[in-house]
This record gives sequence, structure tokens and C-alpha cells, in this order.
Amino acid sequence: MSELHPRPFIPFMVAAAGVGTFSLMDAAMKDLALSIGAYNAVMWRNCVGALLMGVLFVGTRQKWPPLHLLKIHLWRSIVVAVMAVSFFWSLTKLPLAEAIGLSFIAPVIALYLAAVMLKETIGKEAIWASLAGLGGVAIIMAGRLSGQYTMDHIWGAAAVLFSAVVFAYNLILARQQAQVAGPIEIAFFQNLFVALTLGLAAPWFLQPIGMFDAPMVGASAALAVISLLLLSWAYARAEAQILIPVEYTAFVWAAFFGWLFFAEPVTLPVLLGTALIVGGSLIAARAKPVPVNQVEVATV
Repeated sequence: MSELHPRPFIPFMVAAAGVGTFSLMDAAMKDLALSIGAYNAVMWRNCVGALLMGVLFVGTRQKWPPLHLLKIHLWRSIVVAVMAVSFFWSLTKLPLAEAIGLSFIAPVIALYLAAVMLKETIGKEAIWASLAGLGGVAIIMAGRLSGQYTMDHIWGAAAVLFSAVVFAYNLILARQQAQVAGPIEIAFFQNLFVALTLGLAAPWFLQPIGMFDAPMVGASAALAVISLLLLSWAYARAEAQILIPVEYTAFVWAAFFGWLFFAEPVTLPVLLGTALIVGGSLIAARAKPVPVNQVEVATV
């Protein structure tokens, strides 16, 4: 088990680098999802990622984890598979910055999931965070409904919010997993188990990738692996409440990459709504953190 870093600023900056890398991967995955569909984009990315991490796993002589750790890796991978497909499908319907902005409600949802799963009392911070987060979602959706309404956008927003609920649960799992396994082990088994989980639907949905899409699949897999290694290292050395706020830098990257690669403008309602959601999430980050031993009981 890793000890907390004596200077939290270092894991904070490592996590910031991981978020920036992940945001670039989001842009690559949006391009892939538009080309070959969300399921195929996630499936092929994780297949390549499992291959890359498998080489690193063997090359660094990692020990095969015991059964109880494999169960943790498998369960989080199932959660990630559901989260990833729904989120990357939403990117085919929404601008990148808008989808990222809506997804920021996840830390607020995490507080209520902790209350349901761990029987924690919901404090004043959670209530204010919820009001700010819901207000932000309402502003973003109102901006979308006033003149740019399509059913595709509504379904896209619904997919983001569903993904945010799943991601909130994933936040609870991330700290637990990072405390009992190393970054290379986490990255390898997550890529492998996500690919195996999605592979159950392969007879119906899997399509071969062409030469045009292959470089983007490789790039997205490499970016995802680098991001996961950086974030796993950071989460093993700092409390989640310190690192969660760095997730909000993803909006800046999403706005930039959306403009650069897809010519997506960032509207005023998206900026205002995201500011409210981020404010609510920062309030949520001040709430009492979830004890690790309670998380283990709730999720294993």
C-alpha cells in the first residue's frame, strides 16, 4: 500500500497531466466514435491498450494478483465499460466541452451514492453542491433548448448524465483500487477486462477497423494508458478530496480541443452552467471523505 506523498502538490500536478492527456484522448475517441461507433471505438482502444500494457506488465515482472484483487479489477472494469460506451456515444451527439461540462456533476452524485451505499448523513455541503450542480445542468440544457433543440442533443445529454452517475461510483472505486494495486497492474487489467466485458457483445456489434482508423485507435489507446498510469500514481499518493478538483481542468482542454479539431464553439450557457457545476463540485470536495475500509465493505 502506497503512503501519502509529503508534498500533495506533486501528485496534484501529476493528476493534472493525467487529465490533460485524457482530454486529448477524448478528442481522439470522439473522432473514432463518429467514424466506427462508440462500441467499436471503446472495444478496439481497450484491445490495443491491453496489448500495450500486457507487454509492460510482463516486461516489468509484475506479480499476478490474488483472486480478491482480480475481483476488484473485474468489477471496476465492468463499471468503466458501461461508463465509457455511454459517454463516448454522447460525444457523437454533443460538443466536446458541453459533454465534459455536464459530466462534472459526477462528484456531486458521488456524495449521494456514498450516502446510499455507506449510510452516511448528507450534510450542508452536499445540499449546496446539489443545488449548484442541478442549476448548472439546467442552464446548459436551457441554452440547448432555446433555439438549438434536437432529440439527438437530448439523448446525448441523457447519456452524459447516466455516464456521470456511473462515473460517480467509479470515483469511490478508484481510491480503493489504487491503494491495493500498482499503476501498471491497474492499467493492464482494466484494459483487459473492459475488452473482455465488451467482447460479450462482439458477435452482434464488433466491426473490423480500416487502415484509416487504425492510427487513431493506437493513439487513443496510448493516451488512455498514459493517463491511467499518471492518475493511478497520483490517487495512490494523495486523498481523493485533494485530487477531484483537478478534474475540472478537463473543461478547458475540452473547449480547446473541440474548437481545434471539430470547430465547436463554446456558448455562454455552457460556460455559466459549467461554472455552477464546478462550484458545486468544489463544495462537494470539502465534504467528509469516504473511509477506505467502508468502501471496501461496500464494493467488494
